[in-house]
Amino acid sequence: MSGAGKRTAVARLGAAPLAALLLALVSVLTQAADAERQDDSPPDPLAGDASWIWNVSSSGGSGETIGRRAAKRGLDAVFVKSGDGGNYWSQFSPGLVDAIHAAGVDVCAWQFVYGNDPAKEARVGARAVDAGADCLIIDAESDYEGKYASADAYIRKLRKRIGADFPLVLASFPYVDYHPGFPYSVFLGPGGAQYNAPQLYWFDIGDKVATAFAHTYTFNRPYDRPLYPVGQTYDNPPRRQLKDFRRYARANDANGVSWWSWQETSGREWRAITKRVGGRAPASPDDSYPELARGDRGDLVVWAQQLLAGGGYDVPISGRFNGRTERAVVALQADAGLPASGVIGEGTWPDLLELKPERVYWSRRGKGARGRLVADAPATAKLPPSADEIPSPPGR
Repeated sequence: MSGAGKRTAVARLGAAPLAALLLALVSVLTQAADAERQDDSPPDPLAGDASWIWNVSSSGGSGETIGRRAAKRGLDAVFVKSGDGGNYWSQFSPGLVDAIHAAGVDVCAWQFVYGNDPAKEARVGARAVDAGADCLIIDAESDYEGKYASADAYIRKLRKRIGADFPLVLASFPYVDYHPGFPYSVFLGPGGAQYNAPQLYWFDIGDKVATAFAHTYTFNRPYDRPLYPVGQTYDNPPRRQLKDFRRYARANDANGVSWWSWQETSGREWRAITKRVGGRAPASPDDSYPELARGDRGDLVVWAQQLLAGGGYDVPISGRFNGRTERAVVALQADAGLPASGVIGEGTWPDLLELKPERVYWSRRGKGARGRLVADAPATAKLPPSADEIPSPPGR
């Protein structure tokens, strides 16, 4: 081999390790950047175990005491009442939040809302955020049945004050099908809450833990928000059921659970809801969805229509599953290669949820809407609940 050939061969041999070294360096830098991005992502404020506090004076009396006891019990967060309707509760103060944070425990504010003055309720919610809350929980129940315009106004005004990304949580009835006139589609729709914390008080409802979980998850699944079930320690449910609740939450891949409420939890209940729970895990949950067909009415129909409209299908957003809605479903099914039944069921919901929902400005009318979609309150707004599965817990 000539001298030039030897030099070329040596260069090739040196280039291979150098290229490998450069690739390894790029990989390390990429992984470091990915890790930095992950570290910058906001923590999940509902992850882990939490307890609801209605009255600070009955739950330790001070932020220092609550934080210390929460940390000792292994709680990751406490949810403290910050408002009732248009009235702010002064117990939710920056000093309280700082003291609980000092113990390594997160603090979310929760406000009970009625829908009579959504602008004032939005200001009350925003004030809790300004006080340092890690998230804001909207406790909306029977008073909000049928109030689509109020829910829309509240969410829009609240988001304007707290920003589009601040963590919002809806805590409401667990059995969606019992409440066809409740505006889940507003509270959990575009611009609304990123998290869903159904009040799954199985003992008050009178269902077995397994039945309550199956019902709740099936009918909340279409709203496509992570579920963080709220259990009960009030009314002395059996400790075995408290442990079952935790097992079923884990089986359903819930990242966190919370309990109503701190001041009604006995020492034996604290042990049941915070100590490591063993035992046989429940069977894997199914991924079932509710079925909607022509003639149905209610908020699930509103939500399905919003998804269809957002996907470009010709459908009114009325809460009535009429002929136009059926034809839109058939068109979606044809596009997705599904049997064209016109029924929204197990096979159709996943494809429907791939669509970006149309946002409805229920509280806007006339020229003020500036060409955006405006709808009258849907037919579902006049539908009464089929049952009241949650008697109001003490202290609401």
